[in-house]
Amino acid sequence: MGSGDEVNLPWVEKYRPQNLSDLISHKEIISTIQKFIEEDRLPHLLFYGPPGTGKTSTILACAKQLYSPKEFNSMVLELNASDDRGIDVVRGAVLSFASTRTIFRSGFKLVILDEADAMTNDAQNALRRVVEKFTENTRFCFICNYLSKIIPALQSRCTRFRFGPLALEQMMPRVQHVIEQEKVEVTEDGMQALVTLAKGDMRKALNILQSTYMGFELVNEENVYQCVGHPLRKDIENIVNWMLNENFTTAYNNTHKLKTVKGLALQDVVTEVHTYVHRIEFPKNVRIHLLEKMADIEHRIAAGTSEKIQLGSLVAAFQIARDMVMDES
Repeated sequence: MGSGDEVNLPWVEKYRPQNLSDLISHKEIISTIQKFIEEDRLPHLLFYGPPGTGKTSTILACAKQLYSPKEFNSMVLELNASDDRGIDVVRGAVLSFASTRTIFRSGFKLVILDEADAMTNDAQNALRRVVEKFTENTRFCFICNYLSKIIPALQSRCTRFRFGPLALEQMMPRVQHVIEQEKVEVTEDGMQALVTLAKGDMRKALNILQSTYMGFELVNEENVYQCVGHPLRKDIENIVNWMLNENFTTAYNNTHKLKTVKGLALQDVVTEVHTYVHRIEFPKNVRIHLLEKMADIEHRIAAGTSEKIQLGSLVAAFQIARDMVMDES
């Protein structure tokens, strides 16, 4: 791919690992797969875990290691959830690809079924026989987010690997590499905000980085939070402060105004306030009261109720908590 082609690529694709040594985490999984490839004993694979943890990158890196660029298209069949993968495709395209032998090349073909948890049960059942019948010249790799959505019969035919969320120290060097390559100006708190918001999802970290850079050029904490519409820590501190120290009307009006000006969703505010509550030294019964009330509020927001009324409920919960603390002291 020429450098001209790469200019418009999203950074997620531009910096996708090209070989197994480029992958930044899950060293045990990668060394195991590397051993399988070296010994030419690759089993059927099942990768599962949250998004952005390197499942697709790992199998594509394996495929690039197994086949030369010329062979790639004839030896690898990659089907995604966006492709039609119903029972007809399994009986047609997948079956005909798996059943044809490679004349000029020894070794096996590779079928990658990405987002396999979106496949119907009928299609998964149709695959059982295909996987077994053509093991001699074809290997299957299933990739999914939820293992429970893959039928047990397919699970038992594969070697399973779980890709967990990435740790902060694993993400930092890779994000740093992209920052250096793209010459992005990033502050220390901006970097911290990036990896905190990503929650172990490398794709999300790079997407937030690129969006913030394109929107503000300087990637600092405030710009990152503003870009993703997430409440800042100091905003949450202010909200909790108002709810505990001001009267109901002032607390409600101030919080509502802040929400409107910053364009915050009450769902995000409740999530962050929940984390913040655990840091405050409340008596046990007060904390339980707050957590119960916030759980109810979150449930009601999910059901589609009015944000204004639920905000009133949140302020009221903290006002009652304040009275409970006063009564105890």
